[in-house]
Amino acid sequence: MKLIAIDLDGTLIKRDRSICEENRQAIREIQQQGHTVAICSGRSLHDTQDILRQADLNCPVMVGNGAWTYQDGENINRLIMPEDVTSELLSKLESEGWYYELYTNKGVVVLEKGRDRLYKGIEEARQKGADISEDWANEEIEVQYMQHGISYMDNYQSVDTAQADLYKIFILSFDRDKLDQLQERLSGRRQISLTTSGITKLEIAHERVSKGYAVAKMAEKFHIPMEKTVAIGDHLNDLSMFEVAGTSIAMGNAEEAVKAASTHVTKDYLDHGVAYALKHYI
Repeated sequence: MKLIAIDLDGTLIKRDRSICEENRQAIREIQQQGHTVAICSGRSLHDTQDILRQADLNCPVMVGNGAWTYQDGENINRLIMPEDVTSELLSKLESEGWYYELYTNKGVVVLEKGRDRLYKGIEEARQKGADISEDWANEEIEVQYMQHGISYMDNYQSVDTAQADLYKIFILSFDRDKLDQLQERLSGRRQISLTTSGITKLEIAHERVSKGYAVAKMAEKFHIPMEKTVAIGDHLNDLSMFEVAGTSIAMGNAEEAVKAASTHVTKDYLDHGVAYALKHYI
């Protein structure tokens, strides 16, 4: 029996959150062989569960880049950000005008006027010389508002973070230099971890959070040796999975650093790369 951890965006799902029939059938066949297929994503619990429901798949999940591990109504492991840390971070993000989202026990809370902040940021980045396609920018923005189970806030102060079990702060910006500067300011700080799933994104969580940590916890739950674990992904936040898994499979569209760290490279996510990997490498 193996544990197979699969990323979502750029790996298993298309931009519209759907899982193609080829990938769905391949997952069911692997499950019927007795293996455990788990989803390991930066997305929220509620959004991930809805994606699986629409695909008629039943899998344990590791969400928020590994902050919350969940199966059939049971919390296997959950890492909540310290309230004093989140209060300080969110105060700075709000005062500096960042677009941010809060991942909570009730779903993702997004800014009511978040689009306005993002469009303002796009114009400021263009004034600095950034070449930002309008179609691409709009698609990046709408992906955030397509999430299942979102609610809205004026700002973080309208959310009771003490009761929300905040497990991730997500930041989106089209000003790459400004985002890099923020990441540099936050790097090395205690009590938080930083990762990214795209050039416009920065994700902040509890200091122990990583997909690799979550895969190890789930393998322990199912009594599966780490050498019998498999990780499939495409971006930098998947590297921690690759570091601990017995076998690692990069998508054809993966970042070069991810391909370099992998055991195998499968096809592009739009070419049913997960199905190909499950059939040829597992």
